[in-house]
Amino acid sequence: MLRIDDIRFAIEGRPLFEGASVNIPDGHKVGFVGRNGTGKTTLFNLIRNELSLEGGNIAINKGVRIGGVAQEVPGSETSLLDTVLEADTERASLLAEAETATEPGRIADIQMRLADIEAWSAEGRASSILKGLGFGTKEQAMPCSAFSGGWRMRVALAGVLFAEPDLLLLDEPTNYLDLEGALWLESYLAKYPHTVITISHDRGLLNRAVTSILHLEDRKLTLYQGNYDTFAETRTARLAVAESESRKQEARRAHLQSFVDRFRAKASKAVQAQSRMKMIAKMKPITTPTEAALKRFTFPEPEELSPPIINMESASVGYNDKPVLSKLSLRIDQDDRIALLGMNGEGKSTLSKLLADKLDPMGGASHARTQA
Repeated sequence: MLRIDDIRFAIEGRPLFEGASVNIPDGHKVGFVGRNGTGKTTLFNLIRNELSLEGGNIAINKGVRIGGVAQEVPGSETSLLDTVLEADTERASLLAEAETATEPGRIADIQMRLADIEAWSAEGRASSILKGLGFGTKEQAMPCSAFSGGWRMRVALAGVLFAEPDLLLLDEPTNYLDLEGALWLESYLAKYPHTVITISHDRGLLNRAVTSILHLEDRKLTLYQGNYDTFAETRTARLAVAESESRKQEARRAHLQSFVDRFRAKASKAVQAQSRMKMIAKMKPITTPTEAALKRFTFPEPEELSPPIINMESASVGYNDKPVLSKLSLRIDQDDRIALLGMNGEGKSTLSKLLADKLDPMGGASHARTQA
């Protein structure tokens, strides 16, 4: 399906890929990981031929359809359901041609192809995808212009999933999804009938929706079999071996150098010293990846505060004198660990701003203890 062979590419003189190679077979579900800024999205652009390689080759089987979510759906008056249906351009083109075709052979070909791509069940499939991403039957009939940018990103995702490209490239697909939508997407991608490559920081998705991990590190690509947890364990073991071999090599180098420094000037030992100098020169450094050398950081321990650190009684909060949340009664202690869940637009960010004193309560009582 996809073969990347010894590619080279740089942006403004900064190399992102040098001799990077990988083969991804048909039907694989691949999670694509690596530090931010190392070139993951750039590789997607190279695969789509939107950028030109400086060396090497990217080969894709002839006729393979590549799809991805490039941008949000425009705020048009087209309904969500029709917008998703239009994403399958082949189906739309065949249906339009079926209205005007007169040659019997061509009519037969059109009808056969429409049957092959399950065109007659398309509306049900599109509706099911939209429902999985959080749109009810009523919302599916509404125009795109009625929704915010984040919700239109969901429509764009629904469109590419409905079109079912042979190679699906997804860049952080859960960014605009709530928990329910993210869990639905994991299940959908796990059963997707074609090849998927997903850039994601969502560990849940990388553990449940993919069967291999493609890692970009030090401008090289490495494909690991298994989910993210398996990848992390395998890579940790590989780094431990590399670090151990590096320490052994440095000890060997130091031992040889000590002999050279001690006996280089002695005529009786000059040959042995020269031999050891050649051995040192032939040693290829065993290096650990740049990422592994990054310094770790820790957060300071907070001071103990008397409980509760936040207490609300029938509080309300909102914008421009219009409440978004009301009748909030909540107590938070210092040892609490709380996950804030809810549909997009229900007020999670508003509540967070209230808790962080970035919004004042409009009514009720809200008290927070802070460190001096």
